[in-house]
Amino acid sequence: MMIGLNHYLAVSAILFGLGLACILVRRDILLILMGLEMNLNAANLALVAFSRFGHGATGQVMTFFVMAIAAAEAAIGLAIVVALFRKGKSTRVNEFRTLRG
Repeated sequence: MMIGLNHYLAVSAILFGLGLACILVRRDILLILMGLEMNLNAANLALVAFSRFGHGATGQVMTFFVMAIAAAEAAIGLAIVVALFRKGKSTRVNEFRTLRG
């Protein structure tokens, strides 16, 4: 059996769905960031699959940009999580409603 574009896109959709479920269901900031990373990895998988089956390098180049954005998002997000943990001694989203305006 030959693995085609549909297989890659199915795995990408499953990863994106799991990441979205993690973002919507979980209340811990670290798990929400992990869900965002799963969504970005799903997009990367779809871009590379389109690039491979479309015989162009555009998807692979875009993947490097998405990876750079994901690395910056992880670094900034984890710095914010550490600052919030030091301030409130928790990483639960519900407990940070008092930080608004």
